[in-house]
Amino acid sequence: MSDTRHRFWPIFLLLHAMMAAIHGEDCFHPQILPHKLSLLDTKLDLSHCNITRLQPSTFRTYHNLQILDLSYNALEELDFSVFQFHTTLQRLDISYNQLRTINCSTLQYIRGITHLNMSYNYLETMFLCKEFAILTKLRYLGLSATRIDRYDFVNLAHQELETVFLGLEHLQHYESGSLQLLDTEKLHVVLPQTSMNTTPLYNDFNISTTLELSHILCEETCDLIVEDIRKIIQKSKVSKLILSDVTMPWHEMIEILSISWRSTIEHLSIYRFTFIKEFVYEVIDFSQGSLKSLTVENVIPQVFLQSGEEHPLHMISKMFIENLTLSYSELSYFPCPPWPSIFRSLILTNNRITDGIFDGCSTLPNIQSLDFQNNVLERLSSIASMTSTMKSLKYLDVSGNRLYCDFRTACQWSQSLLILNISRNKISDSIFNCLPTNLEVLDLSGNQLSSVNNGINHLKVLKELYLSSNQLSHIPDCSHMSKNLIYLNIEENIIHSPAKEQLSKCQHVKRIIAGKNTFQCNCELRSFIRTAEDLHESLIGWPQSFTCEYPQDLKGVMLKDFHPSEISCNVFILVGLIVGAMVVLLVFMLFLCKYYDLPWYIKMIFQWLRRKYRIRNNNNEEAMMGKCFHAFISYSQQDYEWVTDLLIPNLEKGDNSIKICHHIRDFIPGKAIIENIIESIEKSYKSIFVLSPNFVQSEWCHYELYFAQHSLLGKNSDHLILILLEPIPQYLIPNKYSKLKAIMKHRTYMEWPKEKGKHGLFWANLREAIKANIPLEE
Repeated sequence: MSDTRHRFWPIFLLLHAMMAAIHGEDCFHPQILPHKLSLLDTKLDLSHCNITRLQPSTFRTYHNLQILDLSYNALEELDFSVFQFHTTLQRLDISYNQLRTINCSTLQYIRGITHLNMSYNYLETMFLCKEFAILTKLRYLGLSATRIDRYDFVNLAHQELETVFLGLEHLQHYESGSLQLLDTEKLHVVLPQTSMNTTPLYNDFNISTTLELSHILCEETCDLIVEDIRKIIQKSKVSKLILSDVTMPWHEMIEILSISWRSTIEHLSIYRFTFIKEFVYEVIDFSQGSLKSLTVENVIPQVFLQSGEEHPLHMISKMFIENLTLSYSELSYFPCPPWPSIFRSLILTNNRITDGIFDGCSTLPNIQSLDFQNNVLERLSSIASMTSTMKSLKYLDVSGNRLYCDFRTACQWSQSLLILNISRNKISDSIFNCLPTNLEVLDLSGNQLSSVNNGINHLKVLKELYLSSNQLSHIPDCSHMSKNLIYLNIEENIIHSPAKEQLSKCQHVKRIIAGKNTFQCNCELRSFIRTAEDLHESLIGWPQSFTCEYPQDLKGVMLKDFHPSEISCNVFILVGLIVGAMVVLLVFMLFLCKYYDLPWYIKMIFQWLRRKYRIRNNNNEEAMMGKCFHAFISYSQQDYEWVTDLLIPNLEKGDNSIKICHHIRDFIPGKAIIENIIESIEKSYKSIFVLSPNFVQSEWCHYELYFAQHSLLGKNSDHLILILLEPIPQYLIPNKYSKLKAIMKHRTYMEWPKEKGKHGLFWANLREAIKANIPLEE
């Protein structure tokens, strides 16, 4: 139950936070938190939970907690001793609460903290007590207040920070030189929106090499804002300036850009820029300046008018800067510079750029890196043609577009291109016939490749090949690839049963990533597993990422733990065992046949079952009419002893259940022998003939058999029982007994067994054959 509770904990926490926002409840309750959080999670988000207080035992059981977000709650006081058991805590966000004071004596319990955000609370001053000096690992500090005095940061004077955030929207008082006590690489300031004198504050922005100014808003008159930024740029002497959350007309932004161009700033970044009013093209000389890179991301245009003959983008294309980034800016094109440009890197990602970009453009001789990631490009041949004039191009990223390769169109690439990323497109197998020959790194992940054809032979210097998330059903033949190949990624394909040879051919590749495929664990995979274990040093992710997908009962089992039996996989062993078992069984059957005469027993049982079936299906009432005996016996006088000593006693047994017609006792005196024979056969249910060589020589047996041939055999052959007392060669039977020959040849007869152990079954079978409900009369 606890595992299930933990699995759905993030969803539960989110729902509870929503309910708290609606009802104003405290969502931070000890019994709400999962008890196994310390074993599985290092991050806990409790923002927007309307928390008013923390108890000392609240986080006691969560020993692995590293990141805790308590922002946007209602904390009025905070005792850091609640974290005394959390030596791993590194990031703590308590911004946007109602804190008025900090319990400085308990700061020792978070001495390992690296990121602490206390901004936007009810702290009137930024004074940091002496206990802040023990936070020697602190790298990020977020603060806000309405007043900053001279020595507020004195206890951080010896701390080397990476970033300091100051939310100063409501600042009322600033004492000159206060920020000079801070030592930080980056200063992020939300500019004051009050009417105070900001000159002393702006003069102190020179404490870092990176300065970020946020919430720059001017919808009507922007002269004061532009002038303030001018002062900041001129006096701060930063090398990297970041402007975020900016709303202003394009004209004022161009003015700020012009000011930055003629300053010490080398890198200018503008994030979340909403420009209003007119989109004006202005002629500005950008040929001289210190700016090396310009980044503009997340542009929200609210402009419906454009003045000037050219689009403002033409002005940007004329800039003499090395690196330009225009991302999330809703661009559909970017103009080719009118004269040779010094652009080295162009990043135009997450826009709507289409085919035709830089078509025939020859003014980018210095471009080395070009990034068109996540646009709407379609024809790969157009991209290739675009690069043919870029003699210095080394890196091209066109991932996340709609590119396809038309094998009928030739591809003319820049010969200097070394790294090509065409991942997440619609590329098919024909791509290998349309690639630049000097590539060292090729990324074709997330396409529609089903195989790697011999076209890859042309990439003689290829070092890295990415083929993940395609439709490959086998490992590519590395023997057709460059001998310089050191990295191959083929994970997340549909490779079911890779052969040993496929992996062996990639032994020269130092790093192979082939996990997360749909491996089918069968006998064919054994050789691959053995090879993989031998190459485990170069097979990245082995064995954790190599698991069975099929069959279902083995899903999730690591390949190294898959050990099928040798018998189930080696057909020769299996056939040998089957043949051996059959031979043993055959020898055993022969032994039984030789020593126990098993066929004879089977034959007798079969005859017994057959007779039982026939008796059941015969009309017994009609067959019993006028019968006085169960059987008439015909035999040679030479076999008299066997009949009288064995046959009759074992059939009758003195219980009157079976009555035999024997001529010595049952023939009527005074009648002719022939008449007695005919009458005895007619009154008997069945006739038993004891066959032997003596039988053939007996004259009376001839008469009896003759009558049986013409009387019984023609009517119902089931009433005739032949007992072979001794074997009779066919040549001894006279030709006039042709009917007997035919019967003995095609009809089943009972053989008298010489072994005494078989006599019981013989008599039981014979009694069953003649048993019938005959109304016996004395």
